[in-house]
Amino acid sequence: MYVTIADFVAEWKREAALTQQVLNGLTDASLQQKVYGEGRTLGRIAWHFTTNIPEYLSEFGIAIEQIPNAEEVPASAKEIADTFAEISDRAARAIEEQWTDASLQTVQNAFGRDESNASILMGLIKHIVHHRGQVTILMRQAGLKPFGVYGPPKEDWIHFGVEQAPL
Repeated sequence: MYVTIADFVAEWKREAALTQQVLNGLTDASLQQKVYGEGRTLGRIAWHFTTNIPEYLSEFGIAIEQIPNAEEVPASAKEIADTFAEISDRAARAIEEQWTDASLQTVQNAFGRDESNASILMGLIKHIVHHRGQVTILMRQAGLKPFGVYGPPKEDWIHFGVEQAPL
């Protein structure tokens, strides 16, 4: 759990950098990859967790500029990646400027439960991590090599002397 704003911002920046690497690997064509026939596209999922950051923070009292036309998924992978970079930086600054370490202990209602602001911020990171995992699977389905978030993708195991990734 986060005890200081600096703790949260450090974790936020680490996870945002990993997410940025995943997003930087997208192509415009890959944005159309669907989960299943009627499911959301990779582009919709990536855009969702990007545009959700200011929506989520605003819900819990952080004043942050919303993304205009957030309901329209860009056709450009670069636009999604660039927007994520801008929004993740803006979010860190807004939290640093508007909350104190003591703010992390404040309890608010979050989705029907009473939670500390520290837990609410952790929930935002977990939401992005959840969708980032979906994006990496869809990248595979779209024929792309995903970035190794917490470990190498199968193609990179050879660099560790392993010819085939372990099961």
